[in-house]
Amino acid sequence: MSSEPIERRVSYLGDRLRGRRCQICGKEYFEFRDYCGNCGRKSFGKMVDIDLFYEKGKLEICTLVNEPTNKFTKLGSYIYGIVSFHDGKIRVPGRLTDRMIRQGENIDFSALEGREVIPRFRRRYSVDRSDVIPTISLAFTFADEYYPHQEYTVAKPNKEYDNPGIVGYGVYTSRFRIREGNIERSVPFIDEDSITAAVEAGKTALIHSGVDSALVGKIYVGSESNPYAVKPIASKVAQVLKLGEECEDVQGVDAVDTEFACKAATSMFKDAASLVSYPKSNIQYAMTIGTDNSQAAPRNCPGGELDLFVGFGACAYIFGKHDVIAEIEGWYSCTSDTPDFWRRDGEPYPMHGGRFTGDPAYFKHIRKAAKKLMERLNLQINDINYFVAHQPNVQFPVRIAKELGFKEEQYLPSLQVAKFGNTYSGSSPVGLAAVLDVAKPEERILIASYGSGAGSDAYSLVTTSQILDKRKRQKLTVKYQAENPFLEYVDYTTYRRLKLGM
Repeated sequence: MSSEPIERRVSYLGDRLRGRRCQICGKEYFEFRDYCGNCGRKSFGKMVDIDLFYEKGKLEICTLVNEPTNKFTKLGSYIYGIVSFHDGKIRVPGRLTDRMIRQGENIDFSALEGREVIPRFRRRYSVDRSDVIPTISLAFTFADEYYPHQEYTVAKPNKEYDNPGIVGYGVYTSRFRIREGNIERSVPFIDEDSITAAVEAGKTALIHSGVDSALVGKIYVGSESNPYAVKPIASKVAQVLKLGEECEDVQGVDAVDTEFACKAATSMFKDAASLVSYPKSNIQYAMTIGTDNSQAAPRNCPGGELDLFVGFGACAYIFGKHDVIAEIEGWYSCTSDTPDFWRRDGEPYPMHGGRFTGDPAYFKHIRKAAKKLMERLNLQINDINYFVAHQPNVQFPVRIAKELGFKEEQYLPSLQVAKFGNTYSGSSPVGLAAVLDVAKPEERILIASYGSGAGSDAYSLVTTSQILDKRKRQKLTVKYQAENPFLEYVDYTTYRRLKLGM
């Protein structure tokens, strides 16, 4: 079976599954139509858009593609089928992603057909180095496996807070892992990159917050692994998630990429909070995402020692002043030009300063930021319920937490690096999400990020009663992703192939 039908449909579909419905007879069309084939001329002006991005479909029939066309060769064998929506009113072709077909594996198609599936946003195929990377939403995963279906319901805000804070968050890591020693690390599937992770995290943050995506007026995306040297990834994320008011083919949102190594996302927390607090900005909500397919050279190469720790994933936060789950109490940031970790232009992998990366870099900046913030807010260690630090490995965050005087019950809930690896820009944000998953109202969280180059952002957050109200909206918690029964473990060779992507 050829893969070419996917190409033809993507040419007019874009990154999101959409169609049109006739308001007269109810007939639905996968493509955009100005009129209904059933109702003819009288249907002009009566066609309405339908959006399947958050919906469930059904895999009606499928087969195995053993010899993909040249654009899909890197996928290897994959399952391809017909997916229906709305009881068969719309049928689309698509492939199942997040499944590795082993050579000689027998596929029981009857066990797959009839199951519910969810549209996924993915890279399409490898292209020349000078080309734009195409993306697609005609990829699906099963709704009852690693990535569960979650409804997106916009909720009317019912309380405005004096201080800005987090109103929703989402974490995304893939179902694939490599396990070595006492550490597991998240591995991107071959059609995933930092953009796909950012979209998934932003999508779950919208679901958790209940915020209308049209009210998000600013998005910051921080990453060290942008697939482009020149071209923003925030624009792609904003368009796929439909952030800001939509006007023809343009989103009314300010989208910008940010960079400061692993604190590229936390640096923007204060900017997002300030923006939603400034009445003349006309921005009610701002989204900040940290996303990385964390880079490392192959082992036994210069910089290959990082390959033992790097992970893959993204974490998104929405800031606002309505229905806040954690108010920002204060912050402190510090910076110095410390050559701890870098990648020269044109080099494929980063390097770091070895022993130099500890005391004069990581520890100095986190120590300074955390202590200064506590002094400013007149906080003692016992006033803080949870401490979150940047997590390049297991040892560093434990050492700095103990040095500052925190006990295990204060820092262990945030320690996630042994489950996902160092997710770079997503590292401390994932730790914060793990705490928000379990925190009670009126608890204080101190987070101190770290970015090579170097600097740290420390924030004090105080949870509200609404953290419990919104918790039931989120299925894709950090714990769920860490302990999911559908995780798939790969060997080192497969891990390197998946990290490089399509």
